[in-house]
Amino acid sequence: MIDDTTSSPDHLDDTPWLGPDELRAWITLAAFLETVPTSVEAQLKRDAGMNRFEYSILAMLSEEPGHTLAMSDLAQVAFGSLSRLSHAVSRLEQRGRVTRCAGAAGRRHNVVSLTDDGLAALEAAAPLHVAEARRLVIDPLDDDELAVLTRLLSKMIAAAEPDRADELHALIEGVVDRNRPT
Repeated sequence: MIDDTTSSPDHLDDTPWLGPDELRAWITLAAFLETVPTSVEAQLKRDAGMNRFEYSILAMLSEEPGHTLAMSDLAQVAFGSLSRLSHAVSRLEQRGRVTRCAGAAGRRHNVVSLTDDGLAALEAAAPLHVAEARRLVIDPLDDDELAVLTRLLSKMIAAAEPDRADELHALIEGVVDRNRPT
């Protein structure tokens, strides 16, 4: 039974609670974050035997000249912490998809390189992964909606990572430029 005589803490009285449209948007976003990434994860595990983060690591290494990056740089472009990256790289290393070695003279950072086996695994996984991305995100939207989605997500990323927003935008545009059809 709820005691209606107790007053709520002062900080709750000042909370700008979400209105109906705001609540609808928030719950819809929460549902998206639980359903779409889970579907992508399941597809990658089923078809390629890797998770989204591992796929991202291989994909970002494939984008680099020499297919090599310092761990700290790879963590940035794969959108993960150094700790998470270290665990994922260890798993990929055990499967022969990457190698890890000491950096250039004077650098303490480890360097990760994509192996031929890792590139082959990525190339085998990519068509099915792209098909799933199309099915879940691209195909349900028309061109105008896709442009709006990109702008909205960019704003939310900038709100979450204001110090990195420009860097993340440049990273995304770099990947887009390198993947333009020739």
